[in-house]
Amino acid sequence: MNTLDDDDDDAGSPISSIKNRIDEVNEEIYYYKYTVIEGDAMGEKLEFIVHEVQFEPTPEGGSKNKMTTNYHNRGDIVITEEEIKAGKEKVLGMYKIAEAYLLQNPDAYA
Repeated sequence: MNTLDDDDDDAGSPISSIKNRIDEVNEEIYYYKYTVIEGDAMGEKLEFIVHEVQFEPTPEGGSKNKMTTNYHNRGDIVITEEEIKAGKEKVLGMYKIAEAYLLQNPDAYA
């Protein structure tokens, strides 16, 4: 299980902690699946969130990311399109931060 805890750099973020469970990793096809099982990202509406991520090479030599997210609501609670969009933006922001770090620190993944 991975836990992300808030620090002073993210003081403006409404999310202070997230606990993920890694469900599947396939290094051959650059795929992984993880489940958000605890934390502020869940709010009162969600029981858990499952993300499936696939990286694919691009002709330019880079890669593109395809992500499928499944929200599992508590009871009959409905998640709005606005809430889904906001969640997607948060996840994409996390990827941009990770990408910037890895580009600046290539030894971290070599």
